[in-house]
Amino acid sequence: MRTRLLFVVALLLAPLAFAAPEKWLPAIEKLTANDATQPPPRHGVVFVGSSSIVKWTTLTRDFPDERVIQRGFGGSELADSVAYADRIVIPYAPRLVVLYAGDNDLKTGKTPEAVHANFREFVAKIQAALPHTRILYIAIKPSPARWTLREKIVRANELIAAECAKNPLLAFADVYKPMLNEKGEPRPELFMKDMLHLNEAGYALWRQIVAPKLR
Repeated sequence: MRTRLLFVVALLLAPLAFAAPEKWLPAIEKLTANDATQPPPRHGVVFVGSSSIVKWTTLTRDFPDERVIQRGFGGSELADSVAYADRIVIPYAPRLVVLYAGDNDLKTGKTPEAVHANFREFVAKIQAALPHTRILYIAIKPSPARWTLREKIVRANELIAAECAKNPLLAFADVYKPMLNEKGEPRPELFMKDMLHLNEAGYALWRQIVAPKLR
């Protein structure tokens, strides 16, 4: 009887576990406010994820030959991109999705395995709706402000890189290694004063790494 009761409770709570976090609704509403009257181009390239996407304000200039759609919301985790993919990714039927998320996840205590699992959920959700759409994952960056997390960052990147290697529709952009100096430490000249977010030089490096993978 107790086992059956626990099963029923689990079923009742299951929808809540996968509900989209309401705290992001204002950001999502802002991103999609003009979609009905000024719909973004279909079959373009959607950049989605956390603040590293939000602050990449030169996307259209960096990739002038692409129909770029910026859909980042700062402070978000990878699971948040999963939750809102049906609003800020799938409706645009992109040919390619560029994802940067996982940084905040590790900071809040999630394991690399959890980040990897969320990445797989993101892939499954996108490919269920858009089976021919490619997904490019940008590696979690090695920022000085979160250097204590480096072992978890490396592990998460390894897991996701291995996942990408198994699927021809997935690709991995390794920005981690190029952002380290000869001592194997983060290059501070690539970051803003907070030593967390990228500056102009940091995004210039990302552009060089990401651009060839957009084709």
